[in-house]
Amino acid sequence: MSVTRKVISTDKAPAAIGPYSQAVQIDNTLYVSGQLGLDPETMNFVDETDVQAQAKKALVNMGAILEAAGSSYSKVVKTTVLLKDIKDFGKVNDIYASFFKPPYPARAAYECANLPKYGLVEIEAVAVVGDVKDA
Repeated sequence: MSVTRKVISTDKAPAAIGPYSQAVQIDNTLYVSGQLGLDPETMNFVDETDVQAQAKKALVNMGAILEAAGSSYSKVVKTTVLLKDIKDFGKVNDIYASFFKPPYPARAAYECANLPKYGLVEIEAVAVVGDVKDA
């Protein structure tokens, strides 16, 4: 049995800063690489010290990738949130809640020692491409 792999790329989200793809689709499952709060044109953070500004931009970037794949926030089934400081969990949650509506995706959140480019938050996702019926 073979599966179809498709690399997803859009200039509406930051280019990969290493040897990876913005997203990879396997059949109807989309794996979105961790997104930082970078401006896709400048590759600089939208704000160096504001975790909410970085979270919002990371999720906007994720949305551009989801759209390029023919998916959307409503079809995200799992996210992972990486935080420079777990004390920012509530601030990031406030922004996150403005992008995702019930039924919410499954999620994990971790504090980590450092993120690429010394960001404050990084968010990755797994989504469905195609129709989704809630049970």
